Amino acid sequence: MDRLIALQQRIAPELSSIIELRYSILRNIHFSQPIGRRAMALRLKTQERVIRREIDFLRDAGMVEITGAGMHLTAEGEEILRELREYIRTLRGLSYLERSVAEVLGLQEVIVVSGDSDDDESVKKELAKAAAYYIKKNLKDDYTIAVTGGTTMAEVARAFAPSRTKRNVTVVPARGSLGEEIEQQSDTVAVAVAKGLGGSYRLLNLPDDLSEDIASQLVEEPRIYEVVEQIRNADMVVHGIGTAEEMARRRRLPEEQARLLRRLGAVGEAFGFYFDRNGSVVHTTPSLGLKIEDLSEIEQVIAVGGGRTKAEAIIAVSANNLHKALITDEGASRRILALTRGRNRPARADAGLQASKEANDQA
Repeated sequence: MDRLIALQQRIAPELSSIIELRYSILRNIHFSQPIGRRAMALRLKTQERVIRREIDFLRDAGMVEITGAGMHLTAEGEEILRELREYIRTLRGLSYLERSVAEVLGLQEVIVVSGDSDDDESVKKELAKAAAYYIKKNLKDDYTIAVTGGTTMAEVARAFAPSRTKRNVTVVPARGSLGEEIEQQSDTVAVAVAKGLGGSYRLLNLPDDLSEDIASQLVEEPRIYEVVEQIRNADMVVHGIGTAEEMARRRRLPEEQARLLRRLGAVGEAFGFYFDRNGSVVHTTPSLGLKIEDLSEIEQVIAVGGGRTKAEAIIAVSANNLHKALITDEGASRRILALTRGRNRPARADAGLQASKEANDQA
């Protein structure tokens, strides 16, 4: 296929942009059907007349059906979309991106989907679908899987279809829940993932912003202690990566602490730890759940996050060797390579744990 695409690029390079646009349209319909043409134009930031022209072509080719409710993919459209994925991977050089990002971040495995989540909502859904597949592929019997919350992890949870096959796996929330929409909370994500895997779940049912005094008292309660121990001894962890600004807002940190994070140069967050551009921990928030020091003992740690605006956060978190695999998108990957060009991979920032204590003392 590489030779065919190279030949096409030489003799008819304009075809690539047409194929990519039609692929984006098919992918958006697949994830959001039924959907109208105006909504499609807004999602792809393209003129409605351009979308109308392409939809007419796809309909005449038997890939799209238009009803009063909106556009749907036909069975042939679904099949074409599946076949196009590998073509787009080759066209966009995603295998090269995966190897390059894995090398600069020091990761065992990187999976990249085409597009940028910041520009196209369907890319995040494709990212979530890739994450769900990766989890299933690497799952073993008797596993305990810990999952975090957030918008990306909520999409991962929705990417699982309910399983008819029962498996001896348990899904738990990695940490307590933040005060946000219920479907984005870690407890809710854990339930959905468990149903998608045919396993069981255990919940923490606690907020993630407890004071250290209250957290230390609650962990003495036998049921909570048992769940917390199961979380910290998980076999697989699947977590999102947030920008420092986004997570400060989601955690509803006081403006004084938000200013401190900006002053300390925080750019990324995972598990309540805030990292600067060098990967050093500059602030942390208390929690009953999984802690950063627990991750080195966990067999599989998988990060999921995309969009070019998260590239700096992904670099910062990855500097600590917190995860072994990353599932991301093309937008984040290209930005990561641009930001790390000519730069040596940061050394492990384990010393940042001490820095986090000092930062909290300042707060």
